[in-house]
Amino acid sequence: MPKLVIVESPAKAKTIKKYLGGGYEVVASMGHIRDLQKSKISVDLENNFEPVYVDIKGKEDLIASLKKQAQKADFIFLATDPDREGEAISWHLAQMLNLSTDVANRVTFNEITKSGVDSGMTSPRIIDIDLVNAQQARRILDRIVGYKLSPFLWKKVRRGLSAGRVQSVAVALIVEREKKINEFKPEEYWSIDAKMTAPSSKKLFDASFVSLDGDKKELHTKSETDGVLKRLENAEYIVTDVKKSVKRKSPAPPFTTSTLQQEASKRMGFAAAKTMKAAQALYEGVDIEGMGAVGLITYMRTDSLRISDEARTAAYEYIGGKYGRNYVPSSPKIYKAKSNSQDAHEAIRPSTPGITPESVKSSLPAEQYKLYKLIWERFIASQMANALLDTVSVSIDANGCGFKATGYSVKFDGFTVLYEEQKNEEETKILPEINKGDVLKLKSINGNQHFTQAPPRYTEATLIKALEENGIGRPSTYAPTISTIINRLYVERDGKQLKPTGLGDVTTQLMKDHFRNIVDAKFTASMENNLDKVETGERKWVEILDEFYGEFAETLKKAEVSMEGKRVKVPDEETDEVCEVCGKPMVIKIGRFGKFLACTGFPDCTNTKRIIKDTGGICPKCGKKVLQKKSKKGKKYFGCEDNPNCDFMTWDTPVSDKCPKCGGGSTLFKKSGRMFCLKDGCGYEISVKKN
Repeated sequence: MPKLVIVESPAKAKTIKKYLGGGYEVVASMGHIRDLQKSKISVDLENNFEPVYVDIKGKEDLIASLKKQAQKADFIFLATDPDREGEAISWHLAQMLNLSTDVANRVTFNEITKSGVDSGMTSPRIIDIDLVNAQQARRILDRIVGYKLSPFLWKKVRRGLSAGRVQSVAVALIVEREKKINEFKPEEYWSIDAKMTAPSSKKLFDASFVSLDGDKKELHTKSETDGVLKRLENAEYIVTDVKKSVKRKSPAPPFTTSTLQQEASKRMGFAAAKTMKAAQALYEGVDIEGMGAVGLITYMRTDSLRISDEARTAAYEYIGGKYGRNYVPSSPKIYKAKSNSQDAHEAIRPSTPGITPESVKSSLPAEQYKLYKLIWERFIASQMANALLDTVSVSIDANGCGFKATGYSVKFDGFTVLYEEQKNEEETKILPEINKGDVLKLKSINGNQHFTQAPPRYTEATLIKALEENGIGRPSTYAPTISTIINRLYVERDGKQLKPTGLGDVTTQLMKDHFRNIVDAKFTASMENNLDKVETGERKWVEILDEFYGEFAETLKKAEVSMEGKRVKVPDEETDEVCEVCGKPMVIKIGRFGKFLACTGFPDCTNTKRIIKDTGGICPKCGKKVLQKKSKKGKKYFGCEDNPNCDFMTWDTPVSDKCPKCGGGSTLFKKSGRMFCLKDGCGYEISVKKN
């Protein structure tokens, strides 16, 4: 009889089957097979928060198949993902298949490679009930908040809304940031910037005013600045000090879930959900030409920075062979994770460091290749020697006015030969040879007015960083949280920035007025910390839920009394559109299915219409306008305004530039650093520089 191994996905099953060979059947549960019932709260609030689980609708045939295969098996291994969610899925499978939780049948794989699978299969353990309870506690807490608070929002704001333990805080952070931006009052300040040359060179270098008569001096007004400039008239610029040193620059640590999502967003514009989808595929296994199914990265839900000795040795071998032994550090680089991080897994790294991105490029979809390259380069660089920079700092005096000039040059590039987290322009700013006592020649000097800037809006990357720094949520929650708050129309994208909608504003204010704890970052972080203690066995999950629910239920009761008979209006967004029926202005409203235009003459005029965004592009088929549209799944695409008479559509972005080959008959489209014409038979194409 074969041994049965149950994993979560078909891709993972295929890869593991390759390594296990004969004697094993590997099947997929397709994620969770049981959950709380959707139509009701499914938690007994009066009986220790006992959950009521049911088989997930639509999985009846899969469940029957799993039971049938289990009956034929000699032994069953539960090999779902190595985290809370995976542990819970294994526990549910054990319940469904009547497996004893005292039997060592739980196996985990940090990486889906031959050694990773062999290691997992030779170290089975019993199901970790603390991990299961940690997942149950989060699931039940989220169910209580969602199913008790959401109906309140339906009655007081609009049907279809949702509230959540993490999502409500995320929206509140974005709302608060927008408020700070709107309330920000710019403050004036000035700088005095000079361009000079040294006796040894005619090359210009920059120096900035920093002090007056030996004391640090900030300039706040034009009159202050003019006073200093007056004092500098006919002054002699003398070098009073030259300090030279060597600065060590260390590489960034390997990725955690959070930093991977942040860097993929900054570098490649990936949404967090897109990053995690590609990372999941790379972990579970992809077909590589000449190698078959291979898991290319370690488990991608982790906040640990630990690296195995085996992986470090493999990295050193690659670095020494590719760049030379001086690029291998003299002692291992050990990165320290945050105090509240979970250390069950390694950091995210390539499973086999010797598999370079270029060697698998032809076998991977573009998004997976880009992400693998990012992970591989970050990991290899994290194990490389520090970069060394020759730095020089020059102090200059001119009639009691102090100036400073700084320069950097690369002495040894170290890890930067492969990867840098951020480019710093000053690192290539080289000063000419300057010595103490040199008299410098002034070429130009200007007083420049500046104003302090409002804090920037959050992007996905900076929001994830803020959630992590505040201890809100866990690595696995960031991507779904951001997707939820956008899909629920609390937040919208403006380029890469996230800004609150009117719905997000009023809902957050309502929550602050009546459910302050739910949108309070410190309270949410404290709750997260308590939930983590369930995982380590320090707290009982029922106690934590009981502590939360007593106060929450009382708060909900008070809110319903104080809001009796009241509703909160979501503010409309004004537009320049005029109603073609009655001539009154139209406004943007938010409905259950998104934004739409509505006449302000309602109820006398009930005219509404879709919001259409003209791209400025011309349809290459019929010459009419190309409009920006959305698919049923919310994905942006572009199509002809004359649809369905004209069936033109594309994912490529239209631009207003006319095709020089076709003339006025068509505009160009762009994608991945190139612009091209889509008119049949034209074929015009040109490369463009990316910003």
